[in-house]
Amino acid sequence: MRAVVVTEFGGPEAVEIVESAVPEPGARQVRIKVAASALNPVDAGVREGVFGGAGKQVGLGWDVAGTVDAVGPAAAWSVGDQVVALDHGMVKPLGAHAEYVVVDADAVAKAPVTADAAHAATLPLNALTAVQALDLLELAPGQSLLVTGAAGAVGGYAVQLAAHRGIAVTALARQGDEELVRSLGADRFVAEGEAAGFDAVLDAAVLGEPALAWVRDGGAYVGVIPQAHPASERGVRTTSVAVAADGARLADLVRLVDSGVLTLRVAETYPLEEAAKAHARLAEGGVRGRLVLVP
Repeated sequence: MRAVVVTEFGGPEAVEIVESAVPEPGARQVRIKVAASALNPVDAGVREGVFGGAGKQVGLGWDVAGTVDAVGPAAAWSVGDQVVALDHGMVKPLGAHAEYVVVDADAVAKAPVTADAAHAATLPLNALTAVQALDLLELAPGQSLLVTGAAGAVGGYAVQLAAHRGIAVTALARQGDEELVRSLGADRFVAEGEAAGFDAVLDAAVLGEPALAWVRDGGAYVGVIPQAHPASERGVRTTSVAVAADGARLADLVRLVDSGVLTLRVAETYPLEEAAKAHARLAEGGVRGRLVLVP
């Protein structure tokens, strides 16, 4: 099979397409024939060596949408099932940017019936990050939340999920994104410097200290890069989400897609062999929705 990897760290030019043996599922694992896989900022970080792995072949890609084509012992899935999954892991020889991927069976959920594979592939990493970050904030209906980077993939899901829970959502994004974030369910829109006094901040834009200043005394802050949140001050509880694969939770998110609560956004699709071109587009910035690789 073909797979997207890096063997030396660098910019988009470091991305390679290699031939690799098709992986075999072990106990409580399934193999998925990949129909689509989203490209995320974490893939750029892996490509640049942020998470280590020097001297190794490192596979790229976390999100997968496709068809189960082989199952290991004690895996409660069937060949032919249409699924989505999170292929979790920073430094691994192969990732989801490949023609086949093996994942743990409990990381898998049935695919949305209302979306094609390219759109479904934008769900696992970003929506699981958003919902697990919201869980850490422990907000009750009616409390106020500021989402930074609200027009991005994680931020957009966070806005929709929080609004669905009855939380009063304020979106911080670029001026040109106001219409978008309001369409996602934000009650208010603010530009940087205008925000203050929120019960909590979900910092999808990774602003750090400036975003912490917008939380009221005794409130809560959650970041989206593990262990990179600012220290607590003024009684504000600070933490960050380390996304975990969770097939049951992913199934809940799929139901929210099929019921119209969550919006799946694809910016562009690329064939697998143009993975380096997709990385170059990601590096340009300003992408609304995800870039998706289609084997």
